[in-house]
Amino acid sequence: MSIWWSLHLRREAASVPLARRLLIGTMETAGVDPDISFDLSVALSEACANAVEHGGSERPGDPRGAYRVTAYLDGEKCRIEVADSGPGFPARQGVGCAHAGTGGAGGPMVAPAPVSAEGGRGLCLIEELADHVHFGNRPGRGAVVSFDKVLKWREDALLRVS
Repeated sequence: MSIWWSLHLRREAASVPLARRLLIGTMETAGVDPDISFDLSVALSEACANAVEHGGSERPGDPRGAYRVTAYLDGEKCRIEVADSGPGFPARQGVGCAHAGTGGAGGPMVAPAPVSAEGGRGLCLIEELADHVHFGNRPGRGAVVSFDKVLKWREDALLRVS
């Protein structure tokens, strides 16, 4: 059995915990191991926070003031995609962590933020928590962060894959 859902959210801080709670509730109900659920929920929160901060126009009513979250729990894997309508990732610079090597194509990797920095660790954190990550641009339509993780199931899981 598989589950998928998609949300169209305003670029507001309150949308981040909403998406996170929906993901955690879905995985808890399905019977996903709590540690896997936690890792994916933190990665989702980071991707949503980036979409809220960098992903569109500041003008009220502008469709560029929204972003989309889609989650798929299918068999042994969960895939999550966060797509915004902002300027996208810089064209001349790769995306991701210098040590991970899994970021999108397009040039050198971004060095992780200094320990004293208040921001700049979100993409690196996503790469650390997920099994596979892709950062990309939709030309003229914004950035996309997609990531997946192999699922572990509780013994009493409703949707457990045999």
